Amino acid sequence: MSMTVIRRVDQDSPAQRAGLQVGETLLAVNGSRVVDVLDYKFYTYDPVLELRLRTALGEERTVSVTKEEGEDLGLEFETYLMDRARSCANNCIFCFVDQMPKGMRKSLYFKDDDARLSFLMGNYLTLTNLSQREIQRIIDLRISPINISVHATDPAVREEMLKNRRAGEVLEVMTRLAQAGIRMNCQIVACPGINDGAVLDRTLGELSALAPAVESVAIVPVGVTRFREGLYPLRPYTAEQAGGVIDQVDAFGRDFLAKSGTRFAWCSDEFYLIAGRPLPEKAEYEDMNQLENGVGMLRLLLSQAQMALEDEVDAPLAPFSVATGVSAAPFIQEIFQAAREKYPALEGWVYPIRNEFFGETITVSGLITGQDLAKQLAGKPLGRRLLIPSNMLRAGERVFLDDMTVEQLEQALGVPVVPVESESGFDLVDAMLGLEVDGGPCVPCPPQDEEYYRYNP
Repeated sequence: MSMTVIRRVDQDSPAQRAGLQVGETLLAVNGSRVVDVLDYKFYTYDPVLELRLRTALGEERTVSVTKEEGEDLGLEFETYLMDRARSCANNCIFCFVDQMPKGMRKSLYFKDDDARLSFLMGNYLTLTNLSQREIQRIIDLRISPINISVHATDPAVREEMLKNRRAGEVLEVMTRLAQAGIRMNCQIVACPGINDGAVLDRTLGELSALAPAVESVAIVPVGVTRFREGLYPLRPYTAEQAGGVIDQVDAFGRDFLAKSGTRFAWCSDEFYLIAGRPLPEKAEYEDMNQLENGVGMLRLLLSQAQMALEDEVDAPLAPFSVATGVSAAPFIQEIFQAAREKYPALEGWVYPIRNEFFGETITVSGLITGQDLAKQLAGKPLGRRLLIPSNMLRAGERVFLDDMTVEQLEQALGVPVVPVESESGFDLVDAMLGLEVDGGPCVPCPPQDEEYYRYNP
């Protein structure tokens, strides 16, 4: 069955006004065949469109649509991609999916390596799964920017890391994309003794030679869970090793800044936490276009929280608690202390949650499970609401990695749970003060019983 079959037509949309119907198949736009979401978005950008459709009865018809330039038609299809997601053909030595325990939901084991998801959702791809035709389509449709997992430009090292014979072609493909004007952001998952040191020097040098097409590079430390039996022997970075990578990237960044006006490459926050070093100042992160890789995220959180606390507000100041990963907890505590200095009546608790599920070497909040929250917060003062970073939950849902729901956690702890935008210091301060977050009240009406207030004063 075609995945370009229309499953929904939005009310008052250009598609509805033109008379498009659920069950029809979108075949072409202005004479260009529509295969997937990239074709759909690219060809429907123009203000005047001619759509070729096939009805549910198999008859073809043509419909003219007039709309604003760039305005969405208002159609939904069988899947977001209007096609099946493409899985990864690599067997990377550091792959986090391979380090997942058995018995979790099926979607967590899917490894995507899809250029469409890179452009539309910010996902990273390795380029090893693209055919020459697909590379040319990226160029023809001007799909830009795309995010690339590089890891190393040394062909032998990259082939060994990705366990794919095509992995060594990455620089050749990126050069072709750069020459076509495609912008790229890159990620390097650093593994001790494998792609740092001299290999990292070469990678940064060869990627920077493709600037400005290559706009930025993030270097993040490999994540090592306790589920690595039978996998490549990897160890997490030590403080000394992490400090060495920071020094190496900083030296490169200073030199490149002097020559080109940008640092080009940054270490993620996690490197600084492992090394026990202070975070760089906010200005050093420039446009902060590597936030998704955790580059400057904590500095931005602190900066926004400081700005949020400059305003005087009439806040409810109901008692609250925050649960977060071990790495972020000191920074959340710092924000809470600053809020309490301005609002002395504010009462709250910040709880760092150890990752017992994946192993305590995993310290980020985004990999905390519901069961770890329930176990470690049981019996602790939680106030009238528990704040958690939204990245603990599956995107767009109220479900943790271990399939526990927010509602189940609320029942286990006897307190409302409020997800707060992970990267927003403004939202965090508002939530601490009891103000509305994302358009909804931050302080739900708690159950009025003695057992509740015994643990939640």
